Amino acid sequence: MATARGTKDDPWILKTPPGTSEYSMYRDEASDPPTIVCQVGGTRLLYDARAIDELHAWLKQQGDWVALGGADEQKPAPEGSVEAWGRSDSNPRGGWYGVKKGLRGRFGVYMPPLLEALGKAELTHDAKNNRMRAI
Repeated sequence: MATARGTKDDPWILKTPPGTSEYSMYRDEASDPPTIVCQVGGTRLLYDARAIDELHAWLKQQGDWVALGGADEQKPAPEGSVEAWGRSDSNPRGGWYGVKKGLRGRFGVYMPPLLEALGKAELTHDAKNNRMRAI
C-alpha cells in the first residue's frame, strides 16, 4: 500500500505494470475538477481524480481480471480493456478521464498501479498483456 500522501510535495512513486519505468502521481485538489497529475519524465498527464473510485467500482462489476490495454490517445484501445473504459462514452464521465487533449491516453498504463498502491486492485506484472482486478 502507498505510504506517500499523494500530494505535490509527497507524491506516489510508482512503476508501470512490467516494472520497467518509474513515474510519480499526486492529487491536485485545487483544479476543477480535482485531477491526478502524472509526471512521466518531462511529460505531464492529467486524469480526472474521480477515476480512482470509478475505475474501482467498474472493476468490481467486471468481477474478474480485465486487460489493461494501454494505448496513446491517437491509437484505438482494445475492446473491454481498462484503457477502452477510460475513454468510453458509457463510463461515469461520458468519455475521456484524461483531461489534456493530445495527452489523454495511457490511462490503462498509469492509473492501474495507483489503484494497486492504494489497495484497491491487484495487477499482474508480466512483460506485456497485463491485467487487473478489484480487491
